[in-house]
Amino acid sequence: MEKALALQMRGITKRFGSVVANDHVDLDVYRGEILAILGENGCGKTTLMNMISGIYFPDEGQIFVDGQEVVIRSPKDAFRHRIGMIHQHFKLVDLFTAGENIVLGVKEEGRYNLKSVNAAVTKLAEKYGFHLDPQKKIYDMSVSEKQTVEILKVLYRGADILILDEPTAVLTPQEISRLFDVLRRMKADGKSIIIITHKLNEVLEVSDRVAILRKGEHIATVNTSETNEAQLTEMMVGKKVDLEIDRTMPVNAAPRLMVKNLNLDDNEGLHVLKDISFTAYGGEILGIAGIAGSGQRELLESIAGLQPVKSGEIIFLNPKKDKPVTFFHKSMKRVKELGAQGAFHDGKMQPVSFDGMSTSAVRKWVESGDVLFKEDEIINLRDKTPLEIRGLGVRLSFVPEDRLGMGLVGSMGITDNMMLRSYRKGPAMFLDRKKPRALADEIIEELQVNTPGTNTPVRRLSGGNVQKVLVGREIAFTPKVLMAAYPVRGLDINSSYTIYNLLNKQKESGVAVIFVGEDLDVLLALCDRILVINSGAVTGVVDARTATKEEIGLLMTRTERKEDA
Repeated sequence: MEKALALQMRGITKRFGSVVANDHVDLDVYRGEILAILGENGCGKTTLMNMISGIYFPDEGQIFVDGQEVVIRSPKDAFRHRIGMIHQHFKLVDLFTAGENIVLGVKEEGRYNLKSVNAAVTKLAEKYGFHLDPQKKIYDMSVSEKQTVEILKVLYRGADILILDEPTAVLTPQEISRLFDVLRRMKADGKSIIIITHKLNEVLEVSDRVAILRKGEHIATVNTSETNEAQLTEMMVGKKVDLEIDRTMPVNAAPRLMVKNLNLDDNEGLHVLKDISFTAYGGEILGIAGIAGSGQRELLESIAGLQPVKSGEIIFLNPKKDKPVTFFHKSMKRVKELGAQGAFHDGKMQPVSFDGMSTSAVRKWVESGDVLFKEDEIINLRDKTPLEIRGLGVRLSFVPEDRLGMGLVGSMGITDNMMLRSYRKGPAMFLDRKKPRALADEIIEELQVNTPGTNTPVRRLSGGNVQKVLVGREIAFTPKVLMAAYPVRGLDINSSYTIYNLLNKQKESGVAVIFVGEDLDVLLALCDRILVINSGAVTGVVDARTATKEEIGLLMTRTERKEDA
């Protein structure tokens, strides 16, 4: 039996000044189906959905619901036509309960009876397989519980067409699996579900059809069962893209950054980081995984000198003239047991060589707790500002999560943002712009930054292009330690894999790369080890070559540390 059309868009066009966000888009959505909207960042996916949900009004075109043309000028109009959107950033009142948030703004006869509201919410949740306490406060909820409240909020208002914007971005694998089960139940109940996402594996797992947008145009809609990742990517980008991450084995690994018992409190005295300890090695990529808000941002900012820590050590090992770090060991017996080469001579300890040792053996040796380092090669970064860290000769690069707020100056062009790394080295009145301009041109060409010119203010660039500029600048600093927080967030697939390859090249040149990511598939394919944190504490460290998404997902929800791999 042929499914009925729930929603039709015909010739939908939306312009923002001279920029055409959507160009005469035609789209059909059927009853009882899950439709994925796929496309590069900036292709117009969210803009298109915002017109269905009443946030934007189209400049041209028509929208039909159940075959009847409708005019949607506000979210209230959208709800009148049984359309609801669940945004990536939740719109909830933290001090209210789940039930109060769900009923907020709904007109009912007489006074609100929260008892009957909570009963109705519980019944609705059970119908689709949600697990939710309607009397629980929002501030006590996990991310997945908050998302559940948002979905139930639109269902409570009678929505038959649901739009979910990046619904899995901050969920664990287990939570994603539960969400997909719920979506399938809603589909079986006749709901129409539209998902905006970048994750191809999830598109293939849960959707019935996929609509591909490119540069504001609707390229095609295909049946999920008749396509694959390579075909979808080619339609999105307009050319074939290699979706393989070429991960190499770490070689000649040596410790570059040692974090010991790091603690950080917020302004209210609550623990943000709790006894964080790990070692980052040159020649490897250390991934950091965790549910959003688990302390990933604060950890990297503490190392970079942007957050004053309460206690602990942040040790940067700084060998002279790029020579290997010099190590000693307290026990000659342990040196022999661990297979390193070294000896006592005239009662004095001699340097230990790692030549020929595997990375795992080096890590075991260093983390045995009996290692000594030459004092003139140790720099404690704790309580140092970013300028002080740089003044000590520490080659530490940081790609922050907040691109324009912390990484770049939005009102300045690419050339000037390159100069932020070195402007204090020039004369007071005259600065050398040749090298920064050449670096800007190189980054634009290598990373395919879409910009009118090197002097265009970076705030006028798309989020993805801003990220390319920031990553390119930090890599050009030739660091010994490179920390990157969500470096591909907002980038299209082609650019994302360009960044992954750049990080791999840094690793191969001996840089210690610390990579904070939200896509577990990428973390497992790119990293050598993955450190998992939850609520500011380390819950485990796993070998990325042997770990599974499920294993990491469990660690993301643990409250105690699991034995390291």
